[in-house]
Amino acid sequence: MVNFLAGKVVAVTGAGRGIGRAVALAAAAEGARVVVNDHGVSIEGSEPTSSVADTVVKEIEAAGGEAVAVADDISTMAGGQRVVDTALASYGRIDGVVCVAGILRERMLFNMSEQEWDPVVATHLKGTFTLFRAASAVMRKQGSGTLIGFTSGNHQGSVAQANYSAAKGGIISLVRSAALGLHKYGVTANAVAPVARTRMSANVPMELKEIGEPEDVAALVVYLLSDRAREERITGQVYTIAGPKIAVWAQPRELRAGYAEGAWTPERIADFLPGTVGTDPMPLLEQLEAMARAAADKARPNA
Repeated sequence: MVNFLAGKVVAVTGAGRGIGRAVALAAAAEGARVVVNDHGVSIEGSEPTSSVADTVVKEIEAAGGEAVAVADDISTMAGGQRVVDTALASYGRIDGVVCVAGILRERMLFNMSEQEWDPVVATHLKGTFTLFRAASAVMRKQGSGTLIGFTSGNHQGSVAQANYSAAKGGIISLVRSAALGLHKYGVTANAVAPVARTRMSANVPMELKEIGEPEDVAALVVYLLSDRAREERITGQVYTIAGPKIAVWAQPRELRAGYAEGAWTPERIADFLPGTVGTDPMPLLEQLEAMARAAADKARPNA
């Protein structure tokens, strides 16, 4: 045991189950004192219970670690603040927050209701903001700290999860904004896009060829929370971990540009844009089209 996080205080949301639980246990095993937050809801966001957070605290304590449970709903400002306040009241500081909490409400975009949109965006995106907001105010004064948001490969888009994809894309922009705005205060911010066997991944409608366990993700998070990552100046990054694979996503940048003299008109753009600027093909769209072709071929075995 290296004790990557000795002396640190870390808060983890969604820590009652799955990846969040694995992160909380791993952080404690590496020497951190942990604030375990989980509203205890089902995957759809219903039936809250505080028992799941309490159970993880007992696991940490049984292994010789220190932890405290907070069952608040982090999609509210008060809930996010209470997680950070609990860390300060219990341990006197906050060195890292890891925002794993999330729910799903799947529906095709043209059928999606406000009641299916709002809670998903609130839990994922606002729930990350509330913790980042409360923790960054403390970390700024400390002159150190680490913020970690959880995104998904679905930030590229999704057939039936526009709410989830929009929230996950927003988290990436929030992380990059935090990295830029807090850099001079010694605070880092990164995002993790995990591929692991959880309640959520069980609902993915296709086979995932690259997938790992929650413990794989927890190992990456522990590193990102550590002084080793700080020494390497790792901030503003998005990492995927899927079993044996770790990948870093590209930073947003212009792919290509073209210039014309004079004012643009729709006609000039129609002549200019396709051949000069062009498009950047969507990998997921290409996959969908390939799947559709394969399904059509299977339906016509004698073609």
